[in-house]
Amino acid sequence: MSKTWDKSRLPSRHVTEGPARAPHRSYYYAMGLSTKDIQKPFVGVASCWNEAAPCNTALMRQAHAVSDGVKEADGTPREFCTITVTDGIAMGHEGMRSSLVSREVIADSVELTMRGHGYDALVGVAGCDKSLPGMMMAMLRLNVPSVFLYGGSILPGRFEGKDVTVLDVFEAVGAHAAGNNEMTEEKLHALEKLACPGDGACGGQFTANTMACVSEAIGLALPLSSALPAPYTNRDEYAVASGRAVMSLIENNIRPRDICTREAFENAAIVVAATGGSTNAALHLPAMANECGVKFELKDVAEIFQKTPYIASLKPGGEYVAKDFGAAGGVPMLMKTLHEEGLIHGDCLTVSGKTWAEQLEEVTWNPDQKVIYPASKPITKTGGVVGLWGSLAPDGAIVKVAGLEKLTFTGPARVFDGEEACFKAVESRDYKEGDVLVIRYEGAKGGPGMREMLSTTAAIYGQGMGDKVALITDGRFSGATRGFCIGHVGPEAQEGGPIGLIEDGDMIMIDAEKGTIDVRLSPAEMQDRKRKWQPRQTRYASGALAKFAKLVGPAHLGAVTHDGFEAERHVYADL
Repeated sequence: MSKTWDKSRLPSRHVTEGPARAPHRSYYYAMGLSTKDIQKPFVGVASCWNEAAPCNTALMRQAHAVSDGVKEADGTPREFCTITVTDGIAMGHEGMRSSLVSREVIADSVELTMRGHGYDALVGVAGCDKSLPGMMMAMLRLNVPSVFLYGGSILPGRFEGKDVTVLDVFEAVGAHAAGNNEMTEEKLHALEKLACPGDGACGGQFTANTMACVSEAIGLALPLSSALPAPYTNRDEYAVASGRAVMSLIENNIRPRDICTREAFENAAIVVAATGGSTNAALHLPAMANECGVKFELKDVAEIFQKTPYIASLKPGGEYVAKDFGAAGGVPMLMKTLHEEGLIHGDCLTVSGKTWAEQLEEVTWNPDQKVIYPASKPITKTGGVVGLWGSLAPDGAIVKVAGLEKLTFTGPARVFDGEEACFKAVESRDYKEGDVLVIRYEGAKGGPGMREMLSTTAAIYGQGMGDKVALITDGRFSGATRGFCIGHVGPEAQEGGPIGLIEDGDMIMIDAEKGTIDVRLSPAEMQDRKRKWQPRQTRYASGALAKFAKLVGPAHLGAVTHDGFEAERHVYADL
């Protein structure tokens, strides 16, 4: 039933109200809107639909379902699309430089569309790694009533009687390159055809599913909305519910910054650690915090990771995929046991209008499922992701330890300027057990773009060397990476950080139990090398990558390109 909305405090009044806006209204009539439609709140329904990869192909269907929910709740939806760069396609070549940059472009493009057209609220539908934090960054920046909806994960493929994901294909490439007789070119081809059976984002607890869990835990997505795989059309019920929910948020004037408090960010980091999630969360949570005035840097994230039990056995560190996690009860089931042990903040609000404590009253612990362990009996007592500091990383670094048996490593540096040089050495087996492979000049500025190193790490793993070498970089790792792989080393090489000064043979000591990463060089030796050091010229002096390199800040602060809340003089929602 239609109601009368007071638009006097809503941004869309600037494009719909009064005689001066007759030209603006004429555009809406041209698109089939009625006078009543124009008098209702305008809800931007942003999706990252495209045909770049299966992560995004189910998003348009769900965006349409969101619009149905908005209409049911007496709003006027306005659908639009933004870009994604999908890491599975961009991986292992120059295209990966575009990935992190796309997070900023997504946030900026959603902001500009909302600002330019005076929309009152936002529902964001996203499927691939950077589109999730990018969309949530826009919500926190604009501070209009907002709901996030994950597009869902891909179903696992089946190969030789086992569930497989795209990670199995990357690692099979390494096995084939190593001359593994079992991984023939014919078998590799058969695997690649079956690993990804349809719509949806990568099925393990890689970056997309990690950030989907974050969206629920932090309160911006409806509880359990991330659980169902993308091909399941009953996902659309969550899309409709998200459309209805955003209208309730408008009515009650509940905004993202009311939801995403410091405590909500802590809940999000706890869920990342408890699920053995992607190290990229340590980049994206600070970037989201930058938008809303919450102090939440790598150090803050790492402190939470350190004291959180690892309780969800998810690939790549565990046994199960996202479909299994959802079937086991998903984020609410995980938070139920965490809450019972006093590990999360139950008084944090969610877009459902209820607090987490209220939501969890409706959840019954399922002792029969195998994916989520009770928080009182964890897989390991500390989280699946660990922060590291020391003479090699004064600003910090990050490592996923879920699934690792050995948490310390000491060995000589084998230094490579850029991933291609390291991949070439790995491909030709030109490295040895005990080496610490160092890939530098892959940071946000030095790359530019802070590429992920999945092709290299998967090749190492495919050669059976995943637990025999360590790899450190000022770039990033895919959420699918496994092995002793340390990323986000800061300051990065391009800024003259220690990683840019080390040489072949320098001894590197890593201790993920103590949270340290050091190089056996005296301060005087380091200073002497620093005097001789010069930054490298990249191949990118124009275009989006050059702009990003000029603007981007350090990884431990989220690799953001603007001052965010710190420099804010107005909030879009209050215009």
